[in-house]
Amino acid sequence: MTPEKKSTNIIYPEVKLKDVISAFWHGIKNKKWWGFLLFFSVVGANIVTIMVPIFYKQFFDLISNISDKGVGSQKLIVIIVEILVLNAVTWIFYRFATFANNVFQTSVMANLKQQAYDYLMNHSYSFFTNNFTGSLVQRVSRFARAFERLSDNLIWGLTPLIVRVISIILIIFFINKWIALIILIWASVFLGFNIIFSKWKLKYDLQVAEVDSKTTGYLADTITNQNNVSLFVGQNFESQGYKKVTDDQAKITKFNWNLASIVEAVQGFLTFSIEFLIFYFTIKYWEQGLITIGFFVMLQAYIITLIEQFWGVTRIVRDVYQSYADAKEMVEIILLPHEIKDTPTAKELIVNDGEIGFKDLNFNFNETRQVLKNINLNIKPGEKVALIGPSGAGKTTFVRLLLRFYDSTSGQILIDKQDISKVTQESLRSNISLVPQDPVLFHRTLAENIAYGKRDATRQEIEKAASLAHCDEFIKELPYGLETYVGERGIKLSGGERQRVAIARAILKNAPILVLDEATSSLDSESEMLIQDALNVLMENKTVIVIAHRLSTIQKMDRIIVVDNGQIVEQGNHQELLASENSLYKKLWTLQAGGFIVEDENEPSQNASDIEAGEDEDNEDGQENGGSANFVEAKFTSF
Repeated sequence: MTPEKKSTNIIYPEVKLKDVISAFWHGIKNKKWWGFLLFFSVVGANIVTIMVPIFYKQFFDLISNISDKGVGSQKLIVIIVEILVLNAVTWIFYRFATFANNVFQTSVMANLKQQAYDYLMNHSYSFFTNNFTGSLVQRVSRFARAFERLSDNLIWGLTPLIVRVISIILIIFFINKWIALIILIWASVFLGFNIIFSKWKLKYDLQVAEVDSKTTGYLADTITNQNNVSLFVGQNFESQGYKKVTDDQAKITKFNWNLASIVEAVQGFLTFSIEFLIFYFTIKYWEQGLITIGFFVMLQAYIITLIEQFWGVTRIVRDVYQSYADAKEMVEIILLPHEIKDTPTAKELIVNDGEIGFKDLNFNFNETRQVLKNINLNIKPGEKVALIGPSGAGKTTFVRLLLRFYDSTSGQILIDKQDISKVTQESLRSNISLVPQDPVLFHRTLAENIAYGKRDATRQEIEKAASLAHCDEFIKELPYGLETYVGERGIKLSGGERQRVAIARAILKNAPILVLDEATSSLDSESEMLIQDALNVLMENKTVIVIAHRLSTIQKMDRIIVVDNGQIVEQGNHQELLASENSLYKKLWTLQAGGFIVEDENEPSQNASDIEAGEDEDNEDGQENGGSANFVEAKFTSF
């Protein structure tokens, strides 16, 4: 098996059986004693169970040879009392096993889910942009369920099978070695066939797991984009797409089920064959007086036990391999190294001033696509800087590099002279507040969403932040106020309301560095006027980076950085850039003004429209669209 590049464009490492076992062991090790108790209880119960037919043999041998019924009945009662004791011991063993299993499996499954979640959530931004959310959720769930299924089959299926087969063969061997040999050969053929066939079938089990993840991912993707499906009349198109993936799933599943039917047919043949052979030879030995009636009874009990155990062996082997297949998908993610990680010597970032420096910074998404080129920029402590430029110019990449969602290809980013690649990600991000263009909220209460900026915030602090961000204006209309659940991704709120919640969250966080990524783009003019006051309060005593903000905010910036095609093409304040005859900013200004000029209290030459640079979003492969020097073609929105 070689590393595989799937439709997610991620090359996953090769996963071997030992990798799956190692991943399971991380969840098992702190509950291993419960596992040992469970295992030995099951072994003990099955050993005692196998001893019971021996007493039945004595019981029927005694009946067939009894002469004095009075004395014989007393001996028979002693035997059934002994059987009662053995059954009671078996019952006790199983009670221990059941209790241990309840503790062991539930604890380990919780540990495995936590292990998978913690490792998954530390993957990079690009990892999540290249994976379906639904598929990732299913992988975490399958990982724990795979252990449950594996544990059930090993402890309650395979262990009893091995114990009973070995015990039965040993017991019969001391009575008649040839019948024991027949059973041993039959058991070897039965197990060998199932193991070899199941191993061959593993590749199809893996395909079933993979196509199931694909089906779930497609379903999650279309449900998430249901609004787009309706707007672009894509119901039939998506229905056909879903039909294709479900048909593919049905095809491979049916093939797997047909293979299972073949196994059952072979098992059935082996089952009635062994029953005939054993009783045929037993009759011959009985004729010779080598075995007793009691042996017939014991043998019948053992044959029924063996058939019951072996009939489920295909399911056991199949489920073991299926558990491996299910766990493998999550182990692939666990073995995939984190793209962004702290160095072993990473220290806590200490921000006293908030100075930000970009030194000879270059960033490539791949060898052929350079997004930022030789960026040198110093943002002074407390300085308010605006980044503008056309779509794909690299503005949002600035922010993602600052937050270490990506690592730069070369160069450095410094905060108060500290290289951000050498500090912990947690301390870095705790010192930066981001208000994104399209905030996504948790399906939790408004209070919980706002308090995410400061999770130990008091109720008064939450209410104050909500008021400063003018959230209280729509909160008072909600049936449960701050305790209202906002729906998945905040769907119950409008875009503007979600942005106000994001601003309230940033106010509460109160980090020394603030990034506003078109933070008022979803607001109407009236709402924006209300929030400008909140933003002014929020920006006090902070180093601020504003991306593609409206000119009403840009004009207040200390400096405007114009970015095009991954490079800084000019910088200065609003007046300086307009004063430059060959300024691209001035050309853009003139283009937006369209020849109309209005008065402003500070200067006579102001545009009736504010500038808002186009969006700077990554495509689904994590690669930005190329920027263009032609500002005429850039997307700009009037205020």
